[in-house]
Amino acid sequence: MSSEHTQNEQVESPEAEAKQVEAAPQEEILDESVETQDEAGLEAELAAAQDEVAQLKDQALRAAAELQNVRRRAEQDVEKAHKFGLEKFANEMLPIVDNLERAIESCGDEEATKAIREGVEMTLSMFLSGLAKFDIEQLDPQGEAFDPALHQAMSMVEAPDAEPNTVVAVMQKGYSLSGRLMRPAMVMVAKG
Repeated sequence: MSSEHTQNEQVESPEAEAKQVEAAPQEEILDESVETQDEAGLEAELAAAQDEVAQLKDQALRAAAELQNVRRRAEQDVEKAHKFGLEKFANEMLPIVDNLERAIESCGDEEATKAIREGVEMTLSMFLSGLAKFDIEQLDPQGEAFDPALHQAMSMVEAPDAEPNTVVAVMQKGYSLSGRLMRPAMVMVAKG
């Protein structure tokens, strides 16, 4: 029985064999075309995903750079606020210094005003040292070359003993806060 069965299995109709032979290449072609389409679709999806990843990386880098710039600007603003926060207050104090200097000049060398002069000089000295603690410096350009960035020329005068363009008289001293000019010195300049 087993030999008959094998013969029956071996002897299938030639038509069935032909159908199997024809179906196999078509199935393989279909499988290959489906695989090719799947690969092309997957490659397109992969390329799209890679583009999206590149765009997201670029956005992340830009956001990080912007955050760093904002942080740096905020730090600079805080530093400037610390450095120049006293500017308005110091500008209000400068006329007091000017008046103390005028009081010293008006006292002269008389014996009657000597005690007052010494008291005003001590007050002025303490006031200037207090301003210096907050990096406020006095600019007294007497005898220096005229610098339009630091000085304001009130007039030009004949001064045979001074070189041209030098400060021969200071009418009002200038001041700077942490290197920034608060008020230029008002000066008289020698003519050339």
